[in-house]
Amino acid sequence: MEENLRYVLALQKVKGIGDTYAKKLINYCGSAKAVFEEKEKDLCKINGITPNIMKNLKNPEIFQKAEEELKFIEQNNIQTVYFESEEYPDNLKQCLDSPILLFKDGNFDFKDRKTLSIVGTRNMTSNGRIFCQELVEEVASYDPIIVSGFAYGVDICAHLAALDNHLKTVAVLAHGFGHIYPKVHKKYVNKINDCGGFLTDFWYEMTPQREFFLSRNRIVAGISDAVIVIESAEKGGSLATAEIANSYQKDVFAVPGRVSDKFSVGCNNLIKNHKATMITSPSDLIKALKWDEKKQKPIQKMLFVNLDEDEQKIFDFLEENGMQLLDLISLNCDIPIHKVASILLNLELKGVIRPLPGKMFELA
Repeated sequence: MEENLRYVLALQKVKGIGDTYAKKLINYCGSAKAVFEEKEKDLCKINGITPNIMKNLKNPEIFQKAEEELKFIEQNNIQTVYFESEEYPDNLKQCLDSPILLFKDGNFDFKDRKTLSIVGTRNMTSNGRIFCQELVEEVASYDPIIVSGFAYGVDICAHLAALDNHLKTVAVLAHGFGHIYPKVHKKYVNKINDCGGFLTDFWYEMTPQREFFLSRNRIVAGISDAVIVIESAEKGGSLATAEIANSYQKDVFAVPGRVSDKFSVGCNNLIKNHKATMITSPSDLIKALKWDEKKQKPIQKMLFVNLDEDEQKIFDFLEENGMQLLDLISLNCDIPIHKVASILLNLELKGVIRPLPGKMFELA
């Protein structure tokens, strides 16, 4: 694992390669290590590989930086979660731009868990605070993990409400574990670690930067079953999270307010523009997510269905990985997306798979 981690860290430091492209390279070559060992003539066949990227892959400094980060990881007992591991959150795995590596501190596991991301303004009102606390209290019986960004206002209110109701809570950071932001929230670190923990995709010594918060927000949006915006001004980070969640085909909910209230404008606009479903009580959320509905008895898979080579490849991928996004099926099965769409339709007609909202598919 340590050897693979070393190469994953090195790949993260290659200029011109982000998370999406890193996954493509790893999928093509077989592993992060194989990316660096692949012959140049073969790498050049991959769409997007430029001479500059080839040069950057051979830069010895990336491995020096990877070794330094490995020391921080070992010295501080930081857990790492690779995007191909079973521990990697299933919801986040469906997002094309999700991090190839997560850094984890605490005791939590997203496997088979309901997850809610609660976001909003840093300048929340007393009404917003009451709604947030009541929302978490009402959903507590369903035992969801409460996710937020550890910021002022709605974020920290959601984390503390989760602790008050004995729920797991996970704070997603816009910096490495070598820092705490805002510093005043340092007093909550141990409490959150005792009943959840922290998650980030930033290296240990990376400090909070303006652009990092948008990157952080994609994790908050992607890791959850739904995103709830409690309060927001006309512009703000929580609206960016809602936009990202919409792009991931996630359920987004917003709490409305009076048109004259500054910190209700963002939520009202989300609702008005059909980018969020309005909720005025916790029961609205529970009903919308169908948490009270009994699970239907699973339909037995059809036996002895004849599948061609590509159909079998997609079937095997879905059987191993569960519900998947159309784009990820295409990427991992190495089949052009237009062809995948046709194959999925054939599999649906054969009763092998079923389509889900947001271009998602799973075995029937």
